[in-house]
Amino acid sequence: MMLDDGTLIERTRGTPQGGVVSPILANLFLHYTFDLWMERTFPHLKWCRYADDGLVHCRSEREALLVREALGSRMAECRLELHPTKTKIVYCRDSKRKGNYENVMFDFLGFSFRPRSVKGPRSQKMFCGFTPAVSKAALNSMRSAIRDLKLRRKTQVTLDEIARELNPITRGWIAYYGRYTRSALYPLARYIDQTLAVWIKRKFKRFHHRLGRARDFLEKIARENPRLFAHWRLGASAEANLMGAG
Repeated sequence: MMLDDGTLIERTRGTPQGGVVSPILANLFLHYTFDLWMERTFPHLKWCRYADDGLVHCRSEREALLVREALGSRMAECRLELHPTKTKIVYCRDSKRKGNYENVMFDFLGFSFRPRSVKGPRSQKMFCGFTPAVSKAALNSMRSAIRDLKLRRKTQVTLDEIARELNPITRGWIAYYGRYTRSALYPLARYIDQTLAVWIKRKFKRFHHRLGRARDFLEKIARENPRLFAHWRLGASAEANLMGAG
């Protein structure tokens, strides 16, 4: 293991973060520490776990407090500890659960679960549901990934080449995060279109210092070739995206 000053020391316990074997060993240990223990101790409760993130569904606040205390003891017994700020009890408020509690939302695997206005599939009437959508942290991470591609500076390539580089990435995001509340991905689509408009402005002399005209040009491309970019199939047109990006 390398310290901050570059010194190498032999590791006597634990696994390195990012190591190939680390997630395998962690899952094996947590299967014993958490999964099997939950099945034994609280067989009536529904729960899920992905790596070191997990959820336990309880029927009352009292039961949730009991589970948290028991789980904390179990972690300590196995020389682990619950995260002091991320571990919390959340009230899943919706049109049927109308109590007032401090925590009514949580993030899990890139999704934010919270009360939202949703439309009934049969009645088509709006009501309050406790539903998932892409989280703000995930949106920020995706914007950062787009920035890291440095597309705005790649004026030596064509728009088709940018599409070939970008589409596999955005298709994956849409396939995962677009499963629930696809409209929550519209800010990402607007950001991508704004990036493309800046690219057009820099690439073509006639659009220099004319970002508005570059947006209009991109909008025209989207109308003529709506399948060029994967994010244009989200349901938010390039026109709407660019209007929202101003």
